[in-house]
Amino acid sequence: MSDEKTGHENGRQAGTILIRRHSVVTRVTHWLNVLCLTALLLSGLQIFNAHPELYWGQYGADGDPAFLTIGSAEDKDGLRGFVRAGGIEVPTTGFLGVSSFEGEPTARAFPAWLTIPSDQDLATGRRWHFFFAWFFVINGAVYLGYGFLSGHFRRDLAPRRGQLSASYLWHEIVTHARLRFPEGEEARHYNVLQKLTYLVVIAGFLPMMLLTGLTMSPGVDAAFPALLDLFGGRQTARTIHFITASLLVKFVLVHVAMVVLSGAWNNMRSMITGRYAIRESGPKA
Repeated sequence: MSDEKTGHENGRQAGTILIRRHSVVTRVTHWLNVLCLTALLLSGLQIFNAHPELYWGQYGADGDPAFLTIGSAEDKDGLRGFVRAGGIEVPTTGFLGVSSFEGEPTARAFPAWLTIPSDQDLATGRRWHFFFAWFFVINGAVYLGYGFLSGHFRRDLAPRRGQLSASYLWHEIVTHARLRFPEGEEARHYNVLQKLTYLVVIAGFLPMMLLTGLTMSPGVDAAFPALLDLFGGRQTARTIHFITASLLVKFVLVHVAMVVLSGAWNNMRSMITGRYAIRESGPKA
């Protein structure tokens, strides 16, 4: 990895250097992932709206007990929305269960502005979802191939010796909780929390989403019936798919928050141009 030192002659403060942090393949696949995951999330909520309940096991027909419901009911005050998990029910009118659509309160699990398309249209939502799902798989295969062949995973994501000790991990957690971010030489590389999080997403969340998504397809089940046994039924696969997607959304929110707090412009530039600015730790001899 080569560096480019910058000084007063190009408008940057002396002592700041630009390093090459992200390759072209990493940057391109990252932004394609942003596109794919956005479309998958919004079209997935459209699909969920068609039957806004989650089940475990072989259940799933109307009237079967659901462990999570985002629904609506009519009472003396009109249409109200709620989320019910087990025996606990929380009112959510205005967002979940009941929301405004074209100026009228409408019964739908997620509001129109959060779904693709905005109208209640399961068939179109499924087309959007399947198209971007395969686009996402192809993009992921390119990234994985590059990661293994270039040594990106071994060089940048594999934790170094000593980074997995309890004391080191606890130190990193406390440091991040205090919003103290790496500087100088430490900023050249991912910290251990980033490495572990990215590995969990790449090796855990994304394969789980792919497999559970395939398990919900009757055609795939006919060809690979073992998937139904693996996940305990199509409805359980749907529930795991929804939970995994929710965890992925939480990861994205935390990821964006860390990008902003640790230097929004510097991080965005590194993911667009590949260049990341760091402060030199001390004068050179």
